[in-house]
Amino acid sequence: MPQAATEQPYNRPDRRHDRKPFLSRLMKQLDVQLMVWPSIIIIFVFAYIPMYGVLTAFMDYNLFTGARIFDNPWVGFKHFAAFFDAPDFGTILRNTIVISLLKFVIGFPAPILLALMLNEVRHMLFKRFVQTITYLPHFMSWVIVGGVVMSLLSTENGSINIMLQKTGAIDESINFLSIKDYFWTILVSTNVWKEIGFSSIVYLAAIAGVDQHMYEAADIDGASKFKQIYLITVPSIMPVIIIFMILAAGNLLNAGFEDILILAQNPLLRPVSDVIDTYVYRVGLQNQKYSYAVAVGLFKAIISIGLLTLANYLARRSGNSLW
Repeated sequence: MPQAATEQPYNRPDRRHDRKPFLSRLMKQLDVQLMVWPSIIIIFVFAYIPMYGVLTAFMDYNLFTGARIFDNPWVGFKHFAAFFDAPDFGTILRNTIVISLLKFVIGFPAPILLALMLNEVRHMLFKRFVQTITYLPHFMSWVIVGGVVMSLLSTENGSINIMLQKTGAIDESINFLSIKDYFWTILVSTNVWKEIGFSSIVYLAAIAGVDQHMYEAADIDGASKFKQIYLITVPSIMPVIIIFMILAAGNLLNAGFEDILILAQNPLLRPVSDVIDTYVYRVGLQNQKYSYAVAVGLFKAIISIGLLTLANYLARRSGNSLW
């Protein structure tokens, strides 16, 4: 019998001699590097270098020491304990969680639904008109948006009160922005109206990348539009939805600052409007308790990192995660 040919081991080519020096490769990519490095430098200067200021959460920081923070006395977890023992701690934590969850439950699926509906519109002029009017509120500051909401809800000539009186729903004008039961509804609905159009851009782009042959096959099989959305469109954009859901989970304690600060100017609303960010501004900064403010902010950041990590871990089982 002929002897079997001995298999020669596969030798991978030695690429060590092909490696160019770092500076040579850098100069070859100079045009690309010039676009990237300014952003890296800005992030490093404004995001990473100031991080040493977090140490003031464990000190009694004096403003006059400036950047010489190590001249301040260490106090350990004194400011964290003061925050946990604060009379408003339970109310602040409840408001933060409830408002954040309402914004997530209502505000997260809203742009997805808008993108799905706009994708089914075949009249391009009407589609562009709807896209334009839904994008515009995002580019307006909360000062302008707050002024619009206050005008609509005004007790003197507000459109909402006038409409309710004309329809016989109420006899007298209602001061909506002074009644606690209405505040969460006003805040969340205003946030959704402001951000729904701009947030739908990513989902519209993801839908545009779906293979059109799948829709043609579904039409041949007699699938309705609803089934095509449910069985083709939504599963195709699910990786994008999961990524944004992970990012939203990391921001669950960011209940808002500008919107609440503008819409909740009435002190009567403080039991339902005071969240961690407004509490830090009101107690920590206005009262010049800088170490206390840093401690509360650090507490929120640690919880947010934990939520982000947990959401990423759960999403990894579906094959889509940030890391």
